[in-house]
Amino acid sequence: MKKVVVSAAIAGGVLLAPQVADAALGDQTLREGMRHGDVQELQDWLKDEGHFSQSTTSTGYFGTITRQAVRDFQRSEGLTVDGIAGPQTFGAMGVSGGNSGSSATTSGSSSANSGSGNWISFNGTLRSGSRGSSVSSLQDALNSLGYDAGNQGIFGPKTASAVRSFQRSAGIGVDGIAGPQTYRALNGESVVKSSSSGSSNNSGTSNASSGSSSSSVDSLISTARSVEGSPYVWGGTSPSGFDCSGFINYVFSQNGKSLPRTVAQLWNQRTPVSSPSRGDLVFFETRTGPSHAGIYLGNGQFIHSGSSTGVTVSSMSNSYWGPRYLGAGRF
Repeated sequence: MKKVVVSAAIAGGVLLAPQVADAALGDQTLREGMRHGDVQELQDWLKDEGHFSQSTTSTGYFGTITRQAVRDFQRSEGLTVDGIAGPQTFGAMGVSGGNSGSSATTSGSSSANSGSGNWISFNGTLRSGSRGSSVSSLQDALNSLGYDAGNQGIFGPKTASAVRSFQRSAGIGVDGIAGPQTYRALNGESVVKSSSSGSSNNSGTSNASSGSSSSSVDSLISTARSVEGSPYVWGGTSPSGFDCSGFINYVFSQNGKSLPRTVAQLWNQRTPVSSPSRGDLVFFETRTGPSHAGIYLGNGQFIHSGSSTGVTVSSMSNSYWGPRYLGAGRF
């Protein structure tokens, strides 16, 4: 009878998981028990997105802590929560089949003008989830101007915040997405400011009202979903705890827009709309008058910080919220 010998490394009496050949992140499904470079890349990305404590070391081993971080990310994106990093999870991360960016081409040169060391070439729009050399070049440019963008080649919350801060100071639309107009401003070129409020024309079109408005709403909703699961805290305005209007204020401020602090003020200063669109505020009467609000996600759902649930997604038509709906507003 033939014997099959399986080679494994044993240290301290513990059988270690076999090491799998490294590949580009997104080329293969990652799950608990695996140990290699792709896992470390995954851990770095999750850490940058806030799903790991900043003190957690990226080990390259997919253990229970990594599995929980993946589950947290999946939950925040509305994916199937199984703790396995597969195609759907990588797609939400903006990583697919080893591409180094979600919507950006990152294989190009990071510097196109040898006569100017500060020149940064535009190789495609960069946004949350993009990664690679183009992101590193963007981070270097922002860091050199005093904006703390990080330096891991991963477009996470820190980079998005730095982009928004730069856009605000440059007097262009603030959406946290590095498109053609943002690159022109980084290179000191004159830019044509859009007359449409809140639009940065990062889509590269001359009419910013549709493309960049959609981008801004996507960014707004992405920010809202990123803190799903945060607990309810009366008066809270940070991911460690939100009340309902504190949550709304946080989401909008992360996207460069300051809103009134209380639900009553939001209701009084809104632009009323007959039916909500994605990114609009929806209001409810849980006490006398408008006393609760959330952000409409589309398909009859809204995200909000409920006193018994924390930040969660609810149906507009369920037995509790349906009868209490007052109306919608836009800012």
